[in-house]
Amino acid sequence: MLRVGIAGLGYWGSNIARNLDALPGCELAWCCDTDSGRRERMRTAFPQARFTADLAEMLADESVAAVAVATPVPTHAALAELALSSDRHCFVEKPLACDVASAERLVALAAERERVLMVGHLLAYHPALVALKDLCAGGELGELRYVYSQRLNLGRLRADENALWSLGAHDVSAILALTGELPAQVSARGECYVRDGVEDVVFAHLGFAGGLAAHIHVSWLDPRKERRLTVVGSRRMATFDDMEPERTLTVYDKGFDPDALVAGDYVARSGEQRSPAISRREPLRIELEHFLECLRGGRAPRSGGVEGLRVVRVLEALQESLDAGGETVALAPREAPA
Repeated sequence: MLRVGIAGLGYWGSNIARNLDALPGCELAWCCDTDSGRRERMRTAFPQARFTADLAEMLADESVAAVAVATPVPTHAALAELALSSDRHCFVEKPLACDVASAERLVALAAERERVLMVGHLLAYHPALVALKDLCAGGELGELRYVYSQRLNLGRLRADENALWSLGAHDVSAILALTGELPAQVSARGECYVRDGVEDVVFAHLGFAGGLAAHIHVSWLDPRKERRLTVVGSRRMATFDDMEPERTLTVYDKGFDPDALVAGDYVARSGEQRSPAISRREPLRIELEHFLECLRGGRAPRSGGVEGLRVVRVLEALQESLDAGGETVALAPREAPA
C-alpha cells in the first residue's frame, strides 16, 4: 500500500485526489491546502485522510511515499523541490516549472535522490493521442508536413499565468511526442484583452529543422470550447478531437497524388475516413496508475522530469518571443524526446 499526499485541492487537485483515493494499492493519506474552506469541503469526501495547511507537517510523516503537487503553476518548482529534498517521489502537474533553470534543478535533484519525478502531461496518457502517435511512428500518415492545435474556451481566467502556460503546455507536449524532436525556432504573439499583462489569447508557431511546422492557438476568450489537434502527412491526415466522444480520432485518406496530373494540376485524392475504436477510460486515471506503477517497479515515467524540462524549454522560448512582440527565438539543438 503506497501512502500518498496531495498539495493543492483546487479544481484539478480535487480530481487528482479523487483518482488517487480510488486506485487499488494507494492510500490518500494527506491533503494539504492553505484554503480552509477547501479543506473543510474535502473532509467528507476523504474521511480517512489527514488535512493540513502546512506542507512541512505532511512531509514530517515518514510513511508518505509520494507527493502530488497540484497548486498554482508559479509554486510547482518550489513545492516539488521540497518533496524531492525530503526523499519523496513526486508527481507535478504541468508545467514542471516556470523557467528552464528551475526545471533543470528538479531533474538533477530527482536523479541525485533516486526518486521518481513525473509531470502531469495528461495528453501523453490519452488513448486517442497514444493511437495517433502510433500512426505517425508507423508511417501510416507518411512524412509529417504540419501540425496545428486549437485549445479554446470561455472563462477560467487566471491572474498568475497566461494562456500559453496554462493551456499551451498540453499542446507543446503533444506536438513533441508526435514529432519526436524539439523545434529549431519558435515565435508567438498574444493579446491581453481582459487583464493587463496576462495574455488570454496566444498564437504560437514552432519550426522544425526538417521543414515540419506546428501552430498552436490557445485562448480562454472564445465562444466555443475546442480541443482539437490536426496532423497532415504526405499520405494521410488525422484529427484528435477531445470534444467528439464517438469520433475522438479520425484518419482521412486525403491528399494530392503527384503521379496523377490533369492539365498540369495534381489530382486531389479523397478516399475513405475511419475512426478507430478508442478507450473511454479517464486519461487522469491512466496517468496516475502509471505513476504508481513506476514507483513500484522502479521504471522511468512516460512523462518524466526530462520530458517536462523539454516542454518548459519550448514554453520559455515562446514566452521570450511573446515578450518581444513575436520575434523568432532559436532553440539550441538538443536530443529528441525519448
